[in-house]
Amino acid sequence: MAQEGNLMRELILLRHAHAEAAAAGQDDIDRPLSRQGQAEAEAAGKWLKANGYLPDRVVCSSARRARETLEQVLSVIGYIEQRQEPRIYEATPGDLMSVADEHKELSRVLLVGHNPGLEQLVALISSGQSGDFRGMPAGGVAVLKLSADADLEPGVAELVAFWWP
Repeated sequence: MAQEGNLMRELILLRHAHAEAAAAGQDDIDRPLSRQGQAEAEAAGKWLKANGYLPDRVVCSSARRARETLEQVLSVIGYIEQRQEPRIYEATPGDLMSVADEHKELSRVLLVGHNPGLEQLVALISSGQSGDFRGMPAGGVAVLKLSADADLEPGVAELVAFWWP
């Protein structure tokens, strides 16, 4: 882990909350949040705010359920600069690391995305093993801390908080 005095940054990962099942003929990417999911996403926003994890920027999957999760979170924490990123949908941990590293100049970035990519990313960058994941429930939040100048790679970060609704 980083030496005392080194600048640190945080990567916050938020899995979208519960979504409705796809309606007949509906694409998976267009599935909306369920009523339960809306409550979970609001709860995630309250947890982020209460624990002081307010991001400098949000990078969100283009999937409807991820965008709606973010809307609920922002309704609690207030406006944050946000970018939609189609690469997050169906992303591998490697894809997610690439996306996150594009924002490493910021001290705290929130990625809103999907499993299995998110839970594998948490395991990979905190333990070095992507098979070591413990699961990331819908609406779950993982906060990872790493050296500000470090590139994301296996074992580089410390999992400092994990929460789910």
